[in-house]
Amino acid sequence: MREPQFRRFLMRQIHHPQASRGPANHATKNDSETKSENTSDYTPENPSQDPSQAALRRLILSQHAKAAQNAPTKKAKRAVRNATALEQTLRWNGSGFQRASPPDPEHLSLRRVDLSGSRPARPLMDSLPASYWIRNQAMPWLQLGDTLLIAFADAETAEICRPKLEAVFGPFVPVLAPQSQITHHLWLYFRFRLAQQANFSLPNLLSARSLLKHPESLLHYLPLSTLACLAIIYPRVLFTAFCLLAASLLGLFTLLKLAGVSAWLRGPSRPRASALSQESRASLPVISVLVPLYQEAEISQALLRRILRLTYPKQRCEVLLVLEEGDQTTQSALAEIQLPDWVRIIEVPEWGDLRTKPRAMNYALNFCRGEIIGVWDAEDSPQSDQLEQVAASFARAKPEVACLQGVLDYYNPRVNWISRCFTLEYASWFRIILPGIARLRLVVPLGGTTMFVRRRVLEDLGGWDAHNVTEDADLGVRLCRMGYRTEMLSCVTYEEASCSVATWTRQRSRWLKGFMSTYLVHMRDPRQLWRQLGARRFLGFQAFFLGTTGQFLMAPFLWSFWLVFLGFEHPSEPLLGAGGVTLAAVSLVFFELLGVAIAIAAAFATGRPGLAIWSPCLSFYFAMGAAASYKALYELFVRPSFWDKTSHGLHAPEVPMGHPADREPRPGQPFIL
Repeated sequence: MREPQFRRFLMRQIHHPQASRGPANHATKNDSETKSENTSDYTPENPSQDPSQAALRRLILSQHAKAAQNAPTKKAKRAVRNATALEQTLRWNGSGFQRASPPDPEHLSLRRVDLSGSRPARPLMDSLPASYWIRNQAMPWLQLGDTLLIAFADAETAEICRPKLEAVFGPFVPVLAPQSQITHHLWLYFRFRLAQQANFSLPNLLSARSLLKHPESLLHYLPLSTLACLAIIYPRVLFTAFCLLAASLLGLFTLLKLAGVSAWLRGPSRPRASALSQESRASLPVISVLVPLYQEAEISQALLRRILRLTYPKQRCEVLLVLEEGDQTTQSALAEIQLPDWVRIIEVPEWGDLRTKPRAMNYALNFCRGEIIGVWDAEDSPQSDQLEQVAASFARAKPEVACLQGVLDYYNPRVNWISRCFTLEYASWFRIILPGIARLRLVVPLGGTTMFVRRRVLEDLGGWDAHNVTEDADLGVRLCRMGYRTEMLSCVTYEEASCSVATWTRQRSRWLKGFMSTYLVHMRDPRQLWRQLGARRFLGFQAFFLGTTGQFLMAPFLWSFWLVFLGFEHPSEPLLGAGGVTLAAVSLVFFELLGVAIAIAAAFATGRPGLAIWSPCLSFYFAMGAAASYKALYELFVRPSFWDKTSHGLHAPEVPMGHPADREPRPGQPFIL
């Protein structure tokens, strides 16, 4: 009897056992003989039951035994094992099959089945979100009449999920199956749906996907044509207007930096989390860390070595290496490495033309089982006790603290002057200015790595914007708009600094393009943004995004004020007067000196005082940002979601990053010159 015919026959027997008594008895006789030949150790638990009911139970075994008789040895064993588990799990109650008595939670002992080669009850999967099945490693396996069998990877999860599943499906029979098989079936069924959801996890008003949706529209070029006409008709007036705008944006960003420095000087230093006791380790939260990888042949093995140094209990953490489908470079590199069981590979299916880091993380979020979600980059070298500090910080934080941002630093500052200046820039921002902004409870634009967020909050916000190339800064704004706070961690993650002009320009242009997109998205409704952020945070939002992008876009107009110190007349002096031009020039000098002073303080704060002598070079270093800003502005119109990838693995760490050298240097302790 073929399987579909057998299923129909079985359904008739379940619902109308008297309707086919004759054929059933005939089939039972033959099947009983077959069964006795293949499963001679089988004995009914209740020999006194109705013969038709016993025959029906034997029929289940006999059909599996027949399939096993003509199958290869491996499949035969699986068929008999599944048949035995199914028959011993189901019980006949006179009107239909029902599950046996629920197991004692203290002595859980569920039947094991093999899912390979079987078809799960896929339509039933849609009764609950895909993330629920994936997170709990469970799936509806088989339905016989009113009886549903649900496969779990472990018995403890089955008992935890029982109340919710019974509320949806009613009584069910739990069985155990290998986790790899459950994951495979769930991946096959949900992968394209999850890939589509990863692209569109946010509504249009909060996503950059609808920003400049039709770049070929003439309306987008109307401002440019208007400026071109004004430049021809009123060149001096237009030049003066841009100079005033540049000076205003520079002053706005200077105020933000001064506020951050002032709060940093007044605020207490961030204490390093103490070591966890055995009692606290037993109640640690599960932390899932996403590591997006793309074309990372050189970095994969080094990344794994750094991850293996983590001291967080491995049963309470997991690292998900997120790969794009078709990325043969990274897949080949990882194929040569034997990964521990707490490090998994998640392959993101293709869906459309979008290939961005936030899209990959949105997809991988469904496979995370942790209550805290973290992000590391491919080249990161986190401190060995970083996850302990994350758990301790969240434990003592207030409920409104939904995100923690770690300190970012570079492990290769001695390559050239660009890497030294890059290290000073990061130290100034992550050691001084950003901690001050967080203490003032302003909008904290997150870094792209070493950020940890409560999973519940992240899912409520819709995850990351898959179309924004600075998804970190955008997430920081959305957290603040919803009333959540971001605090700083004292732990440090070391990265690889871009050391060439071309690489630095590509990376900086992506950041600036993302800042422009984030600003335009959230300024679609300025009044609502004002109501959600409040006046102080709204001004801080304007100061950061307008000041960061404006100081690079308007750099040539700012540079024109250096003519005053060279003894030349500024082109705007006839309109602004000598006093106005002098004030703007002095403001420019003050801004440069403030940046140098912060960089010197940051060099000592990182334990690298030798870097302080390179702080005057920051003026020439930031001059490269002008070219990057124009590239960003062009791509904002042409390719707003294009991810200009930064190459990694070109420079090895200059100091060992393992314990105890991976600890943050004490202030005043020489580290790297």
